[in-house]
Amino acid sequence: MKMQKLFAWLAIAIGSFYFLVPLIATFEFSLRMRRGEYSFDAYRSVFSDTTFRDSFSYSLLMAVLTIIFITVLIVPTAYWIRLRLPQMRPVVEFITMLPLVIPSIVVIFGYLRLYNSSSFLPLTATTSGTNLLFLLGLMMLSLPYTYRSIDAAMRTIDVRTLTEAAQSLGAGWATILLRCIFPNVLSGILSGAFIAFAIVIGEFTIPSLLNRPAFGPYLQLIGANKAYEPPALAIIAFAMTWASIALLNLVARFSKHMPAKA
Repeated sequence: MKMQKLFAWLAIAIGSFYFLVPLIATFEFSLRMRRGEYSFDAYRSVFSDTTFRDSFSYSLLMAVLTIIFITVLIVPTAYWIRLRLPQMRPVVEFITMLPLVIPSIVVIFGYLRLYNSSSFLPLTATTSGTNLLFLLGLMMLSLPYTYRSIDAAMRTIDVRTLTEAAQSLGAGWATILLRCIFPNVLSGILSGAFIAFAIVIGEFTIPSLLNRPAFGPYLQLIGANKAYEPPALAIIAFAMTWASIALLNLVARFSKHMPAKA
C-alpha cells in the first residue's frame, strides 16, 4: 500500500513538473520585454492593442451565439430521441461524429464553392452572410462535444417520467423543455458551452479563409511578427481556460445538490 501511494505521488510530481515547467518558462519569458528587468509591458501592449480588443470581442460574440444556437438545436433533439425515437440514436450519433472526421478546411472550401458571390445563395457577398457562414461552421465544430455533453446529462434523468408528470399537470411541450428538461441538464449544457467557447476562441482555419476578424487569426499574426506578446497571449488564454474549468466545476457541484425539477 505504501509503495502504491509512493508511485501515485511520484506520478503526480512528474506530471506536475512536465506541465508546470513550460508554463513557468512561458510566463517568465513574457516578462522580459523590458531589457534587464521583469515587467508586464507585454501584457500592457496586448491589452492596449485595439486589434486585440476587436478580435476578442468579435470571437466572444460568435462564441455566445454559437452556444445559444447549438443548445437550442441539441437539447430538443436529444430529448425527442430519448423520448420517442430511440432507434434513431445511432444515426444521430454518426452525424454528430462527422465534424471530427471531415477536416474544417474541407467544409469551408465547400462553403465557399456553394455560397460564393456567383452562386444561387451568395452569402459571401455580404458581411452578414459571411458571419452567418462563420457561425454555421463554428456550430459544426462544436456539435460532437455539445451533443455528447447534453446527451450524457440527459441519461441521468428519467425523461419519460418527467414528461408524463408535467403533462398530467397540463404543461405543453415548450413548458416541459424550459421548466423540466433544461434545468435538469444544466451541467451538460454548461460542459458543452465551455468546450464550444474554447473551440470558437481558438479557431483559425474557418475565420482566416472567410476573412473574419476573429481571435485565432490574430494570435497567428502576433506570433509571426512579435516576440513577447505571443507568450503573454498564451498565458492569458491559459488563464481563461482554467477559469472556465473552475466555473464549470462549481456549477456542476451546485447542480448536484439541486433537486430534480418536475
